[in-house]
Amino acid sequence: MDSRVAVASLGGTITMTGSGAVSPTLGAKDLVAGLDVGEIATVATIPGASLTFVTLLEAFDWADEQVSRGAAGVVIIQGTDTLEETAYFFDCLWPHEEPVVVTGAMRHPGLPSADGPANLAAAVAVAAARNSRGRGSLLVLNDEIHAARWVRKGHSSLLNAFESFPGPLGLVVEGAPQYFHPAHQLPALPRPLDVPTVPLIEATLDDDGSLLDWLNVGGVVVAATGAGHVSAGMAEAISRARFPVVVASRTGAGTTFRSTYGFTGSESDLIKRGAVMAGWLCPRKARVLLRLTLGAVQPIEDVFAARGGVF
Repeated sequence: MDSRVAVASLGGTITMTGSGAVSPTLGAKDLVAGLDVGEIATVATIPGASLTFVTLLEAFDWADEQVSRGAAGVVIIQGTDTLEETAYFFDCLWPHEEPVVVTGAMRHPGLPSADGPANLAAAVAVAAARNSRGRGSLLVLNDEIHAARWVRKGHSSLLNAFESFPGPLGLVVEGAPQYFHPAHQLPALPRPLDVPTVPLIEATLDDDGSLLDWLNVGGVVVAATGAGHVSAGMAEAISRARFPVVVASRTGAGTTFRSTYGFTGSESDLIKRGAVMAGWLCPRKARVLLRLTLGAVQPIEDVFAARGGVF
């Protein structure tokens, strides 16, 4: 048994090198030099935009095994482009009190003041800390600790690119995590045997929703306007859909409503048509949850009711 933190790398900016435009080349062993960690693994060496659920399930199985063998926690390194989605993926499935912490870098190792080493050191410290237990999946970057369900990438390139609408869950101060809120962790969902295709469609001005009629998929998430509103045409297309439709707000903050508006395409109208409202989950998190939920025994409506509210 190893009571230290296990670290796995999937690639991303933190692993990228090159004389001009950079690409992923470094493995986990290169990244953890100088850190006191336990088991390490290079699961993949690819950019965050190319990650798949299959790769994430491989990383999950590895992380699950490390904690089962006594690791104090796990750090997963990857590209920041999809880091918020990976954080929530792990949060939905993670069954342990020991945390799984995701991190990466905004600046590659060849740039001045590259942030990868500091982010990784902070992530290891968070994963090892006793007060991180029972918090599920956490995202650590720029000395900020974010809850997986709230965090989003709000800027394409700044070091403080990640934000949470209620604010960070905590901060890393003098090398140790300090939290502003008590621990809270929902029961883990079953590990899926299959992850059906679920596209994300954004509702826009003068959108008739006809794209839905062409899809042959497991489900769809609609990034709706405002508190969960679409055009009358999109509403009719949702009625015709042969698959589950989840509606989330595209605004970046706030919840979908359930009963305030009554026009065609409003939240109450879409619920009558069979759509499921995502609540506080953003469209990207709603897509992760829907993919993990399809085929499960528990009804989709119950899963989103439990995980889309304020805890």
